Amino acid sequence: MVGALPAAAATTTSWAGWELLSGSPGAYTSSVQIAAQPAVSATVTSDSRGGQVGVISGASTWLAEGTPVGAKYGSSAGQPYVNLRPKADNATSPSTTTYSFAAPTPASGWTFVLGDIDADSVRIHAVAGDGHVLDAAELGFREGFNYCAPGVVGKPSCTGDAADVPTWNPTTLTLTGNQAAADTSGAAAWFEPSTPISSLTFFFTRRAGFPVYQTWFASIARDITGTVTDVAEGPLEGVELSLTDANGTVVATTTTTTGGTYAFPGFVATDGYSVRVTPPDGKIAQSAVSQDVDLTDEDGVADFTVRDIVPVAVSGRITDTDGLPIAGVTVTIDGLTTTTDADGRYVIDDVPVGDHTATITTPDGYTLVTSAPPFTVPEDSETPITDVDFVVAEHPSLSGTVQSNGAGVAGVTVTASGPGGSTLSAVTDANGDYSFPRLPAGEYTVGIEVPSGYSASGPVARDESVGATDVEDVDFELARLGAIDGVVRTDGGTPVAGVAITVEGPDGTQQVATDADGAYGLGTLPPGTYTITVTPPAGTAVVGAASRTVVITAAGEVVVDQDFTLGAVVVTPTPTPTPTDSGPAPTGGTKLPATGLAPETFLWAGIGAAVLIIGGILVVVSRRRSKGD
Repeated sequence: MVGALPAAAATTTSWAGWELLSGSPGAYTSSVQIAAQPAVSATVTSDSRGGQVGVISGASTWLAEGTPVGAKYGSSAGQPYVNLRPKADNATSPSTTTYSFAAPTPASGWTFVLGDIDADSVRIHAVAGDGHVLDAAELGFREGFNYCAPGVVGKPSCTGDAADVPTWNPTTLTLTGNQAAADTSGAAAWFEPSTPISSLTFFFTRRAGFPVYQTWFASIARDITGTVTDVAEGPLEGVELSLTDANGTVVATTTTTTGGTYAFPGFVATDGYSVRVTPPDGKIAQSAVSQDVDLTDEDGVADFTVRDIVPVAVSGRITDTDGLPIAGVTVTIDGLTTTTDADGRYVIDDVPVGDHTATITTPDGYTLVTSAPPFTVPEDSETPITDVDFVVAEHPSLSGTVQSNGAGVAGVTVTASGPGGSTLSAVTDANGDYSFPRLPAGEYTVGIEVPSGYSASGPVARDESVGATDVEDVDFELARLGAIDGVVRTDGGTPVAGVAITVEGPDGTQQVATDADGAYGLGTLPPGTYTITVTPPAGTAVVGAASRTVVITAAGEVVVDQDFTLGAVVVTPTPTPTPTDSGPAPTGGTKLPATGLAPETFLWAGIGAAVLIIGGILVVVSRRRSKGD
């Protein structure tokens, strides 16, 4: 991991650590750890092309404290970031880079920054933990800035223009560089999402030049502290406490020290935390056993008071049919309520003499199987009543995988429409897996949203029946879209603009023209066989074959270097026909190219030569006759 995260103390900031890129162009992978507590990490997949890509040290390029994001998160000098490129260098072949988070991100306390957005554009697609796509407000665009602009405190040794910043379109969720698509330095923008994210995708497209873009992540951490005090004995040492995050995961445990104090230091500055105390044997919390804590704007404090249990105490446990504990279930006895702990246990004391019935609020996704029977608290009894237990059955789950060319596809939205018209959403993880846990029995239609950069290789929806057991292997297959690019030059190496290129493939025929650099390209091409044909401009001819055939497979290859060469047209001269003994010269002859002599000159020269030859023959014959006489 490059750039390991430091331990937090009070309010601290840190920049993300990265694993170095592995794989090859078109199929890179990595991982990034944005925060340590709770761990905010993601697996990264990208079909970026190669060349100047990778995890960069931050030694020569960084976000200074004088930038808007640096003012809040500190300087990133010496902290790593990632460089990536388009899938191919044309306007129809964006790269797709997806960050699949191990658990939904916090709703605050972190940022991502996109840099070097000048001669290119990047569209952002983020999917929440519940499957909905984030809108502009939830993505939390803060502002564009230029980290190379004069006057930026602590900036690297680069030169930029403060007015050269990307433009944010909240409708298309797209950052676009300067209007001229000029390759400049320092154009960047930062975001602070306000909704937990399961998947974050950047679609990066070249507009001109040699495009490379940068991505940084950073987080803020704060502390939770408190005390545990007994109403009679004062501060208690050795009391256990646990911390749960907004995802319902226990992210830390600790015990009180001398003075009854405890601390959970260095947790992401967000809301949704809950601190729970486990009172020592024979004691119970004076009020609630847990407290909510919000670290969004400041450190948190959660103090607890405990007391001796007052007879008579009633306790029990809630488990599923496999004997596994169910935490957080509300239990009620005669208006007195509490919730089960991580081991599924609960205690309610001061239950009066008489007959009682305990009830629970059955959690979502479960069915009550066994209720605790009624019980009686005898007169003058101080004996605790135990084993007032409940059993619940977990509803079955439906799960599957979305794959392309044998590999899982991350960040795909999957929906399940079921009884009563309800629709649930899930997002595939880094392995392409998804799951709908604890579904009520019924008929479901499960479908996928084909993501950008892919086409469907089979059905995009399936009907499934959910009964009493889990439904597995509800899989879908995608094919990655490919691209073609090349250059048209003269035989002297000069690029030729405006040349028509025709590409015939599975979806029909497309035509593009070469740009000022002689380059052409097509993206979003489904698997199949493609024929590429160049139409030479007037006065030119193709050197070599004017057509070629390439194949794109489900791997979505970028077929590069499909180049053509043009040369000047060479006209082959055709001599003008001459008269024959049988008549005049045939018509339709073509004059010779200009040589300084007209064609008739050659005609008279030929006749003269013939006369000389005939004359020479006569002389020879005459001499022979003379000698013979």
